[in-house]
Amino acid sequence: MVVPLEMGWRRLLFENWPVDPVTLDARLPEPLEPDVHDGSAWISIVPFTNVAVRPKGVPEPFGIRLPELNVRTYVTRDDVPSVYFFSLDAQGIASVLGARIFQHLPYYYARISLEWRDGRVRFRSRRRHPGARPARYAATYRPTGEPFRAPEDPMAEFLLERYRFYTQDQRGTLRYANVDHEPWTLYRADAEVDVNTLWSAHGFERPDADPVCYYAPGVDVVASRSRREWR
Repeated sequence: MVVPLEMGWRRLLFENWPVDPVTLDARLPEPLEPDVHDGSAWISIVPFTNVAVRPKGVPEPFGIRLPELNVRTYVTRDDVPSVYFFSLDAQGIASVLGARIFQHLPYYYARISLEWRDGRVRFRSRRRHPGARPARYAATYRPTGEPFRAPEDPMAEFLLERYRFYTQDQRGTLRYANVDHEPWTLYRADAEVDVNTLWSAHGFERPDADPVCYYAPGVDVVASRSRREWR
C-alpha cells in the first residue's frame, strides 16, 4: 500500500469455527503462530461490503464501494494479536489488482452482490479469478438480540479486537499493516448459508462444529501502508 487508506466496513457477518492448532500451524508462514482460545485455533468467513474506500485525506464522496468475502485466521507475532488472510474475494478488477500489487494481499476477483432487505442481508459471491480454484458462497443473515461491545465478551474480543494483519508478498516476504477503528459493536447473528465451497477451495476439511456467528453494523477504518517485516 503506497499510502494509508480510509474506508468503512459495513453489514458484516463473522462465521467462526474452531480448528486444530497443529493443522493450522502447517498452513502459516514462519514466524507466525496460531492464536488459541479455549484450546482451539479459529478460522472465520466474513462477508461484508467496503464503502468509501479512498486514500487517507480524500473526501468520502470520492471513495468506491467494494463488496468483499474474507477467509481469515488468528495469529500472534511478538505477542501482538493479529489476523492472517487466506483469501479475500472482491468485486472490481482494478481494485483487486491494486490490492494485490500495493497491499500484497491474496485478493481474487469475484462477482458479488449484497442486498439489505427486510432487516436481512442477502450475500452472493462467485469467484471468477483466472487460474484460481473456483469458490462460491451464498448466505442470508441478520442481527438478533441486543447489541454489545466486543471487549465485553471474551470470545468476541479474541476474534475481533485485532488491529494488525499479516500477509506475504510474491517473494514470500512477510508483511504487515495496522488498522485503526473503534471497538466493535456486535449482535448475535442468525445465518442461513446455502452454498459454501471455500473450505475445499483452500484445502481444508469443513469442521464438524457449528460456527459461532456475530453480526456487526460496521466501523470506519484507517489502514496503514504495507510494511516489510525485516527480521
